Amino acid sequence: MTRKLSISLRLFLVVSLLSLAGVGFAEERFRDNGDGTVTDLENNLMWAQADNQGDVDWKQADRWVRFTFPYTIQARYDDWRLPTLDELKTIYVRDAEYDGYETDCGQVVRITPAIRLTCGWVWAADTQAITAAVFNFHRGVHYTERMAHYRSHRALAVRSLK
Repeated sequence: MTRKLSISLRLFLVVSLLSLAGVGFAEERFRDNGDGTVTDLENNLMWAQADNQGDVDWKQADRWVRFTFPYTIQARYDDWRLPTLDELKTIYVRDAEYDGYETDCGQVVRITPAIRLTCGWVWAADTQAITAAVFNFHRGVHYTERMAHYRSHRALAVRSLK
């Protein structure tokens, strides 16, 4: 009886440690740079830790990431841009166990906790004529929207690491 309990206890401890290690590995994917940015080590991208914190249309979002955001952080780079849809998809958390967090606009988003959004719709760099792509971090889907639309849409800056 004692031997079975000891084996069960050891198995439980090993499984617990492995599951904790798995969480640690996921958290290590994003490194806080201490300057208002985080580095995605898996995709070689540097992200803003926060969005622009207000409603913007696509052109305003593009100007914010290129001209305003670089002056709000300590790190100085001149190659900030809007992310592509594919890049935005990489920071959406599909894990069913992750509840996400509530944004300032009341929407629950499932984005990596290393990045704080104030609302769940983020403009993407992908454009066509008068429309641009938007990624919805509440549902994990994307769609196209007129570039002039601004209600609840946010800008999030990204840059590729060389």
